[in-house]
Amino acid sequence: MNDTRVPELSAGDESAVRSLYHRVLEGWNLRDGAAFAGPFAVDGELIGFDGTRHGGRSAMAAELGGIFTGSPTPEFVAKVRRVRALGPRVAQLDAVAGLVPDDAEDLDPALNALHTVIAVDAGAGWRIALMQTTPARYDRRPDLARALTAELRALIGRGPGPE
Repeated sequence: MNDTRVPELSAGDESAVRSLYHRVLEGWNLRDGAAFAGPFAVDGELIGFDGTRHGGRSAMAAELGGIFTGSPTPEFVAKVRRVRALGPRVAQLDAVAGLVPDDAEDLDPALNALHTVIAVDAGAGWRIALMQTTPARYDRRPDLARALTAELRALIGRGPGPE
């Protein structure tokens, strides 16, 4: 019988994966496409809130740079829920995130989301291979939607940094 246990991430590897995620959000909050895309692998992918797929670090930086210069974007607040190994040098990060519109002091619950990040270390350090944003609508579970909104509201003013 094969042993299918996945090795645990070292504390240093978990920290590196968390850092990638926080750097992405900091790039967004700075409205800097290159800073946002920097933690991604050269061929990394981003699936946005609306389902748009952005492929490749350079294209992602250019596309997001255009978005940032075209209109004000809300600021992220986020909390990492877990980081786990999927295999040797492959990790998954799960987070919750909210957006505070530029002209508001409170987040917009309709923009709450779940972030899933797949990070890999192919020998040159950890990079994001895929980041997916899923709207946190919680259909038929308004209690979960309210709880997430309250959790994210507590983060306003702290930014997307480490918890």
